[in-house]
Amino acid sequence: MSTSAQRTIDLAVRAATECKSIRTLLNGNSADLSMLTTTAKTSLVAALNELKANLDTVAASIGAQIDDAAVASTSKTWSVTKISNQIAAAVNSVISSAPGALDTLDELAAALGDDANFAANITTALSNRLRIDIPNQGLTAQQKLNGCTNLGIGDPDTNFVTSFEGGL
Repeated sequence: MSTSAQRTIDLAVRAATECKSIRTLLNGNSADLSMLTTTAKTSLVAALNELKANLDTVAASIGAQIDDAAVASTSKTWSVTKISNQIAAAVNSVISSAPGALDTLDELAAALGDDANFAANITTALSNRLRIDIPNQGLTAQQKLNGCTNLGIGDPDTNFVTSFEGGL
């Protein structure tokens, strides 16, 4: 037997093996199509069309419909495209016109020094500032000295009378 003939036989055996696998998967290795639950048993396309018609009937009976114009409803949903567009719009609304370097939480965290206690640390830092909107901030003597030194006016407890009298 020629190599060409042998290869043709090998192909036929392989194709038959695959057909047998499919028949076994569908109905236990028989050519009997009675196990198919569709009425269209002679055409795969006809069987699929029958299935689609049945699914359409079920969808209509439970009221599940894709409707991109629908508002919140238990009987309608948006298409995948509409859902994706809504998510993109929500993300854009959150980031607004933030520059690319600050349009994610990770980038914002990096801009804040990756400080997990940023709000508390900023609040503490702000509370340690000399205020001008209240008459008595309740500073300790050391805080007053630090504030006056930083303002360039010296020690707040300096007795200028003593300095004046010493100059006489």
